[in-house]
Amino acid sequence: MTMTPEQATWFQGTFARLVDNVDQALMGKRDVVSLVLSAMLAEGHVLLEDAPGTGKTSLAKALAATVQGTSSRIQFTPDLLPSDVTGVTIYDQANRSFEFHRGPIFASIVLADEINRASPKTQSALLEVMEESRVTIDGHPHEVGRPFLVIATQNPIEQAGTYKLPEAQLDRFLIKTSIGYPDLAVAERILAGAADRNPSAHLAPVITTSAVADMADLAASVHVESAVLRYTAQLAEATREDTSTRLGVSVRGSLSMIRLAKVWAAAQGRHYVIPDDVKALAAPTWTHRLVLDPEAEFAGITGASVITRALQTVAAPQARTAA
Repeated sequence: MTMTPEQATWFQGTFARLVDNVDQALMGKRDVVSLVLSAMLAEGHVLLEDAPGTGKTSLAKALAATVQGTSSRIQFTPDLLPSDVTGVTIYDQANRSFEFHRGPIFASIVLADEINRASPKTQSALLEVMEESRVTIDGHPHEVGRPFLVIATQNPIEQAGTYKLPEAQLDRFLIKTSIGYPDLAVAERILAGAADRNPSAHLAPVITTSAVADMADLAASVHVESAVLRYTAQLAEATREDTSTRLGVSVRGSLSMIRLAKVWAAAQGRHYVIPDDVKALAAPTWTHRLVLDPEAEFAGITGASVITRALQTVAAPQARTAA
């Protein structure tokens, strides 16, 4: 069943209240909050490439408090084991049975801090849970529940002792973005409240986790016209055919775009997706999925420039109708 205009209006109002609540803890970053919240409602995950001290932990805690969920923080280090993330089965001598002890991945919002500092084996422990929202230990699946959002971080400056995320894992992240430093006025407000070391603790929940799951299901019913689907496919194909890329946007990347565009449209109060939604989301959704040709990269070509070129090359559909 397709979302109705009345449902779209309700979704827009609820989404705005969620953003307002998170913005109390992460001041002046409404665009980033909207993008991350959209990723959560699209049931995807977020890769933040940012310098230390920009509010990544505050974002995760504020989101968890807003949706009345739980949050956990995993500090990825070279000696971190997969079981430290997912959990482990331990034999209980008293009961003479094995018991599963859940790891920190079992939370509504999981902050995977400096994910590229862990070994590839530990990084791969996230692949199943990010894709299927469950962990399989000793042949037994364990659901992590809904909502479930992994916010992984990378430090773009310090790369010593890190393990580059493989393309298959990068493709699991719905979006890649950054919080960045606040402007002068916002920085002054933050410093004025320096005595409060945990502003997220004072946030009142706006919605329950079950209602967030309902919002995600509702967003999935947003109408997408065939012309917009074709436009998305053409853009993805343009990135694959670009001479500067060795690997363009995958089919998973195109599916991710549609999922996110549905949420984005509903957040604007629309029950249908328009080409402008795809254009607005192209950079955060697709840039990290591109593998550039080394010569093109050496010449200064970036993933963002490839996306821009595709948007300029492929004509957007002009005529569209609502559902």
